[in-house]
Amino acid sequence: MFSLFSINFHNQYYAAFRDPELEVQAKRLWLETLKSMPADVLLRAAKSIISHSEYLPTLHTMLDHCQRVRGDRLPDAHSAYVEACRAPSPKAAAKWSHPAVYHAGLASDWYFLASNPESVAAPVFKRHYAELCEQVRAGVSLPNPEYIALPESSETSLSKAENRQKLADLRQQLDL
Repeated sequence: MFSLFSINFHNQYYAAFRDPELEVQAKRLWLETLKSMPADVLLRAAKSIISHSEYLPTLHTMLDHCQRVRGDRLPDAHSAYVEACRAPSPKAAAKWSHPAVYHAGLASDWYFLASNPESVAAPVFKRHYAELCEQVRAGVSLPNPEYIALPESSETSLSKAENRQKLADLRQQLDL
């Protein structure tokens, strides 16, 4: 990957890494950050950067391209927060850009998000969302929200005698 970058962004690369020690430190940082990515994803992301950018990429740009290549494109934290706050109820039935947005909203508590100002709720949501994004980047597959609707109608109804008995039982329980 660094070889590809040095060939394609020759002047920028050698201007950024004049000192060999600085290049080694950068490689260590990138290795630590990207160690969970498969090698083929890193190579495809590097080639994507080369074909779409005129400039030597940052680590953030590399992570972004890795997500695109893998197909697990996550929205930025603020967009995810807005999406979670605007989602209609029932939340599990809403259309989500990524399951991480739903799970971060669920972990943050939907009522908390709806009843507090952004200055209070957004940091809580963003903390949960960042944790989930790290899991997704590490290869964890988050399940899609499961929405189970109530049946249209109840199939069994009680007879009048059974209803009277249930009412009598309730009155006895409540000492009425």
